Amino acid sequence: MTIAAAVALALVMAACSTPSAPRAPSVTLVPSTAAGSSISPVDTALRPVGATEVARVVRVVDGDTLIIDRGFGNERLRYIGMDTPESVKPGSPVEFMGKEASAANAALVEGREIVLERDVSETDQYDRLLRYAWLREGDAWLMVNLELVRRGYAQVVTYPPDVRWIDELRDAERAARDAGQGLWGPATPRP
Repeated sequence: MTIAAAVALALVMAACSTPSAPRAPSVTLVPSTAAGSSISPVDTALRPVGATEVARVVRVVDGDTLIIDRGFGNERLRYIGMDTPESVKPGSPVEFMGKEASAANAALVEGREIVLERDVSETDQYDRLLRYAWLREGDAWLMVNLELVRRGYAQVVTYPPDVRWIDELRDAERAARDAGQGLWGPATPRP
């Protein structure tokens, strides 16, 4: 074997073993049992464009936070570009649509493998991973962050420099507002 061939082989082997290399996900999109929340990609042309990796959802914390495992043990993940009402914040009351947002998030991702897309920042001030979360079936992609906004469970909140999908998120929020969905609908009467 020539030195050039040995170097080329070593480079190929190193590239294949890099832990941050994207891996093919094995996710199946299925209809949810939650009312009005069937899963169907809004735009099959929409797909991750940044660095990705696969993780397993260990637990849904609330509407915008997960416990995931990327192969390094349990880690806390916060969705980029959106915010849902509080449902589990210590010392705070459950906010309007908080439980519904948490249930919608769980219906989408609980117990599944998701594809995580990084924007610019790795973590936030609370040391939570910051990512866009995607579900995939064949060529069809569904961004969970966007879907929660589209259904009216979340509002758009941005923290530059993490703004890759801001236009799509704002369009989804506008559509939810116009349709009076979720947060933008009439308040639920309290007993």
